[in-house]
Amino acid sequence: MKNTIKYIAFDADDTLWVNEPYFRQTEMKFFELLKEFLPAEEINNQLYKTEMDNLADYGFGIKSFVLSLIETAIAVSNKKINIQSISEIIKLGKEMINMPLELLSGVEEVLKELSTRYKLVVATKGDLLDQERKLNKSHLSEYFHHIEVMSDKQEANYLNLIKHLDIQPNELLMIGNSMKSDILPVLAIGGFAAFVPFHTTWIHEVVDDTDFKHNCYYKLESIKDILAFV
Repeated sequence: MKNTIKYIAFDADDTLWVNEPYFRQTEMKFFELLKEFLPAEEINNQLYKTEMDNLADYGFGIKSFVLSLIETAIAVSNKKINIQSISEIIKLGKEMINMPLELLSGVEEVLKELSTRYKLVVATKGDLLDQERKLNKSHLSEYFHHIEVMSDKQEANYLNLIKHLDIQPNELLMIGNSMKSDILPVLAIGGFAAFVPFHTTWIHEVVDDTDFKHNCYYKLESIKDILAFV
């Protein structure tokens, strides 16, 4: 791998900084807000269905999440939800947007080291404004050659990134916490990929990686382990 890699791309949420736990915390507050209508498990099922139905229209990120919360609240309450509760849901979304940013352990150390030898890229999906805000809060911009906020992370999205960088697939290493979004599409187009599991993962991103093997695939215990491979 050392002989071909020119660019190393990093997922952002739950690879560089904490993200998914905030969604889970907000969901718990949402379930409590609607407890008079349905049990938490049934609300959660409805919410997930709504999120999946809305992905094509809203994409990923906090704003799309809040819209799905409101739509779910209307559905589970049979349109009986009051304006005060809708306002509370919007407030929950704004609280998420303004959460302090928490870098994951070892991130800056790794970026500082790798940026002396490779060109580094942020390759993430979600809301552009929100991801730019988090990147600014992180104070990591100086390490990155390019920032790519994708509408999704399919093979076609990575091929577009590779074209933009003017490299071949085997000159890219992608590092991330989602097998579905960060690993499998990159391997499929001929790139390298390193999986760094995070303790909380959105069910939409969960893929069973048990016994998964590929010549260009690396599974790490922490992001710092990548320094042993490149």
